[in-house]
Amino acid sequence: MNSYKIIEHEYDVVVLGAGGAGLRAAVGLSEAGLKTACISKVFPTRSHTSAAQGGISAALGNMGEDDWRWHMYDTVKGSDWLGDQDCIEYLCKEAPRAVLELERYGVPFSRTEDGKIYQRQFGGMTKNYGNEAVQRTCAAADRTGHAILHTMYGQALKHNTEFFIEYFALDLLMKNGECKGLIAWNLNDGTIHRFRAHITIVATGGYGKTYYSSTSAHTCTGDGNAMVLRAGLPLQDMEFVQFHPTGIYGHGTLISEGVRGEGGYLLNSKGERFMERYAPKAKDLASRDVVSRSIAIEINEGRGVGKEKDHVHLHLNHLDPKVIEKRLPGISESSRLFADVDVTKEPIPVVPTVHYNMGGIPTNYKAEVITVDGSERVVPGLMAIGEAACVSVHGANRLGSNSLIDLVVFGRAAAKRAAELVKPGTPHEQILNSETDKCLERFEKLRNGNGNNRTADLRLAMQKTMQSKCAVFRTEKTLKEGVDEIRKPYEGMDSISVKDKSLIFNTDLVETLEFDNLIRQAIVTLDSAYERKESRGAHAREDHPKRDDNKFMKHTLSWCEGSKTKISYRDVHRSTLSNDVQYFPPQERVY
Repeated sequence: MNSYKIIEHEYDVVVLGAGGAGLRAAVGLSEAGLKTACISKVFPTRSHTSAAQGGISAALGNMGEDDWRWHMYDTVKGSDWLGDQDCIEYLCKEAPRAVLELERYGVPFSRTEDGKIYQRQFGGMTKNYGNEAVQRTCAAADRTGHAILHTMYGQALKHNTEFFIEYFALDLLMKNGECKGLIAWNLNDGTIHRFRAHITIVATGGYGKTYYSSTSAHTCTGDGNAMVLRAGLPLQDMEFVQFHPTGIYGHGTLISEGVRGEGGYLLNSKGERFMERYAPKAKDLASRDVVSRSIAIEINEGRGVGKEKDHVHLHLNHLDPKVIEKRLPGISESSRLFADVDVTKEPIPVVPTVHYNMGGIPTNYKAEVITVDGSERVVPGLMAIGEAACVSVHGANRLGSNSLIDLVVFGRAAAKRAAELVKPGTPHEQILNSETDKCLERFEKLRNGNGNNRTADLRLAMQKTMQSKCAVFRTEKTLKEGVDEIRKPYEGMDSISVKDKSLIFNTDLVETLEFDNLIRQAIVTLDSAYERKESRGAHAREDHPKRDDNKFMKHTLSWCEGSKTKISYRDVHRSTLSNDVQYFPPQERVY
């Protein structure tokens, strides 16, 4: 028996996470008349969507001819044919409608001279099925995520979504294979809350902080993913981790792909525009995995810049300062603050940095979580959206500006599906306190940790292992070393030390809970990468340099019980949803 008094709540739907995906779902749910709670460990406008700079993709055709089918082709190709084409069709077909909805909600997009939404070029985005570049990325200067986040938070308040801010979610409430809600800890007053809901939507974002150098905020700890693992459900495609080509050297702060979309280019120590060697057609606007690997090769072969020759230069000092001021104001500010660079006169020092997780909680295109036991069975009462989910529209590599459209399209889809499944005011099943004891036992054990291992030390060991053993390039040797090494910080939790035993804003305990979440995801990421004996998208094996469609055109599924994992596979969907577009068969992926 636990000693906590549990405060009860009942809602039609609970959304966990208040980033772009969670807020878009909350708005749709509240508009549909469902009693909706949105739970977040940070204030909604501090969610990591605010860091998304470059834009949101949709085939609007405001800057020239475009078509959603071309967007779909680019996304399938970008995914290295690991994306599910039915889900990709849904994403790209719904994208224009979703962006125009954002405009109506009040997102302040940049404008063309004739008043339409401004669109810029991004990597891997083409028309005529790869024959010409296209401007498809809708932008609000270089603060697009920030604009979307603030707008959707206002809309959620307008539609009476109830917010529980600075609540830390502990675990899902599962009963007979169905999700009945979740347990959360209120950081403000130390109370424990049980949220009962007919549907729980996980929108907790990525797990970038498993790595040492990342563009992710300190809060990006994949809490929802770990809750799913503890519920005995699998995660999917965790080996596919995107390195953004241009993080500020020595700091990791993101420099948007929008810089290259506006005409910026990369140079090595010889002053060469080296991307012409690796992607003769797309050059600096090849897909992110290609550009990241190209930078890594330049550095490894001694053509990096700086004293240590361990980064490259990104130039935009040839651009008109008025263009930079109008379209890239945040980049100018970040470069000045974190690299002491005036972008109108000097290049920005950049290096590939962990940026996005293609893997996550497996779902269908309706955002329903699926588990694979011989069939793709829906888990009743559970949905996932955004970076926490693996729909899979990004497959082995996400194209730039496809993340924000993923958030709003599938946030909207989740709300639509929930409204079909739940009748407002439907009574809830009784849940016994004993059914939450396992969750609170873990919480209590970590809170009362009295050992010798500091959370910060264990977290650093995990991050250094991931950074060195599961990086841009991977080998059998480094991955095997990583598989062994990553268990050590997990085992260190048995003697973890939490000095602060209080329940009110106990940041020591928060970071310990977050580490418990991160280390589980680190384990399944390394194990999944070790088992995939091919190179595909962001997963580049030097010992297996070719893509192997016969063996590995499959999604990796990973279960985790403690430090023990189980790896299995499920087929990639090779069919489309409608007759509006045909299946795109695999081909060599070149830019």
